[in-house]
Amino acid sequence: MLQLGAIIETKKPHPCGSVKWEIVRTGADWKIKCLGCGRLVVLSPDELKKRVKRILSEEM
Repeated sequence: MLQLGAIIETKKPHPCGSVKWEIVRTGADWKIKCLGCGRLVVLSPDELKKRVKRILSEEM
């Protein structure tokens, strides 16, 4: 399950080349931060679940 602070890998790379993201906000909209360039992206929970390839680490 995805939770705040988790590091995820996406199916497609960000334009900067990174596929690793950190979840920085949860709720009605989820905010993820690119670990390559620091860009923040806001997605719906359904859209985020479609884009996730795997969970690399889960923080509590």
